[in-house]
Amino acid sequence: MFLDFMSEVEGLLHAALGSCGYKVEQGVNNLGLDVSPHADLASSVAFRLAPLLKKSPVAIAREIHQALTKNYNYVDRVELSGPYLNFFMSQKFLDTVLQQALADNAWTGRMNEKVIVEHTSANPDGPLHVGHIRNSVIGDTLVRILRRAGCTVDAEYYVNDMGRQEAMVVVGLDHFQLDGSKADHAVAKVYIAANRLMETNPEIRTEADSVISRYEAGDEEIVAKVQSAIKYAIGGIEETLHRMNIRHDSYHWESEFVRKGDVAEILGQLEKTGLTEYDEGAFQLDLTAHGFEKKMVLKRANGTSLYITRDLAYHRWKSENSDRSVDILGADHKLVSGQLRTALRLLGVREPEVVIFEFVSLPTGSMSTRKGKFISADELLDEVEKQAYEEVRLRRPEENEAFLKEVAAQVATGAVRYDVVKVSPDKATTFDWKQALDFEKLSAPFIQYSHARACSILRKGEALGEDALAIQADLLTGDNEISLLKKIAQFDLVIDRAARELKPHQLATYARELAESFNHFYRYSPVLDAEPTLRQARMALARAAKNALRATLDTLGIVALETM
Repeated sequence: MFLDFMSEVEGLLHAALGSCGYKVEQGVNNLGLDVSPHADLASSVAFRLAPLLKKSPVAIAREIHQALTKNYNYVDRVELSGPYLNFFMSQKFLDTVLQQALADNAWTGRMNEKVIVEHTSANPDGPLHVGHIRNSVIGDTLVRILRRAGCTVDAEYYVNDMGRQEAMVVVGLDHFQLDGSKADHAVAKVYIAANRLMETNPEIRTEADSVISRYEAGDEEIVAKVQSAIKYAIGGIEETLHRMNIRHDSYHWESEFVRKGDVAEILGQLEKTGLTEYDEGAFQLDLTAHGFEKKMVLKRANGTSLYITRDLAYHRWKSENSDRSVDILGADHKLVSGQLRTALRLLGVREPEVVIFEFVSLPTGSMSTRKGKFISADELLDEVEKQAYEEVRLRRPEENEAFLKEVAAQVATGAVRYDVVKVSPDKATTFDWKQALDFEKLSAPFIQYSHARACSILRKGEALGEDALAIQADLLTGDNEISLLKKIAQFDLVIDRAARELKPHQLATYARELAESFNHFYRYSPVLDAEPTLRQARMALARAAKNALRATLDTLGIVALETM
């Protein structure tokens, strides 16, 4: 759709530049093309050429405009506006957009890369809390965006099975019983109790140190205990993720890279850089020449490896098994992420693309798994679902309990996911469920309701015996109709940019704009009350919008409800 229009514009511009004797490299957006409020696509290439040619941008733009051929297909006209070249879509292009959207085959790109996205990867010592939710939602949304763009994506969970937290869970299970609550919550209680016990009994720390050493050495008894506890905890974490419509394709355990010898190999390669040293028995990498004051400890004095050492081996594996690898990390990982990428450069290994996110918070206080003062994702989802149930019941009091609960669950999941992802990852955000569940404002329920409204229009039209595909597209000439067609066309552009730039909030913004555009069309271009020929055309546009809304919601991991 839009990318086809953009491709034609790029071809026209390169041909015109060649005629003028100017050259701009193909590839990254060197033509300065972007969506504009003054045109369907505008080029600022004249600004880029001005310093090289020592001419005014206005004069350069005029030369390019005069050199443009009139061999248009998807372009209707090109207007000169000072230093800008403004391109407008042809009716033929809009007709193509409508037909592709109706055929429902316009929603997958051709990026064709193998991508590994690692997200969530929470320590299996308790339930996910509100902070984890942003990691999981950003990660899963990027997985969906990349797949929609045409990539083959492996969503991975990296299991921390060799850290102190896991050792404390194992020690805790030797002293306390699981209470039968949800698995991850039960494990958290044992973990918290073990840490409290350690405050009065220093032997607990010694027991944990022993678990770490014996597990890394492959002690069968300890391996069985650790893996059993972790699998139990992850089972509970998965329940929460599934509730948010999030699933991982594969799980990789830290220990597999120790057992296979990858960690030892990485240590050997780093030693050859000449930047390693021993300090009080600990093996360290000196990265001061690369801007890091703190040295990077790779191996403890007792010979056991650290998380970052194993992470280096994991990232080498990811680089060997993908075209791109993406890490979703909280802002508190900036330092260690920078160290890791620097060490990978020293090893000659492709670095991951890292999405750093600031934290999401609630009006209530801080979260700490160790102290037992955290707000779990389950508690948040329960509360939002409860509020969503009341909203749905007020709107649909005639419906049965099963309907109300099902819709409330889908609305709640959508509200959480959308409210989290609508904000750029690098900005902190506070989750407010009242705003997130506002059906009248720019929220997930608003977008879901737009899809449900489109479905309702189509059901009523079909009851009248209308054939939504028997259309005269040239009747769709109203401002709101054309605006909606153009917004539908932008789907592939938004997906392509979000996939390349790893910015999922761009799709959330598009979803809101698409829903707004559909609602303007619905409000000012009556569908069912129009005369028969126009009704058929508007029915087709409603169907195209429904398909676009469904594809957009699905890519955001939100269920496109047909009735609300």
